[in-house]
Amino acid sequence: QVQLVESGGGLVQPGGSLKLSCAASGIIFRIYDMTWYRQAPGKQRELVATINSGGTTNYADSVKGRFTISRDNAKNTVYLQINSLKPEDTAIYYCNAVFFKNGYWGQGTQVTVSS
Repeated sequence: QVQLVESGGGLVQPGGSLKLSCAASGIIFRIYDMTWYRQAPGKQRELVATINSGGTTNYADSVKGRFTISRDNAKNTVYLQINSLKPEDTAIYYCNAVFFKNGYWGQGTQVTVSS
């Protein structure tokens, strides 16, 4: 059984920081490309950051310099460090794992940025 479980979301003031985690099970984690997506109410899903099986990272322009994606293959976990949070970062953040044509999604974790 494949599971991706996100955690670490919450309510944060603008300018604050948060670290999200996504713990995977049921897959050979080290060979999967991992991506964080987010979806705000009434908007389409948006790619936030990706880290491939070799550790190469890529980011959406809107989060460059503020977000950092990383992975710990020994813990089967991918992280998203979020700094300098803005209200427009408010969304449900989802974890995605892809290997070839096999893909899996987590249930999401809510990030709310508000004063």
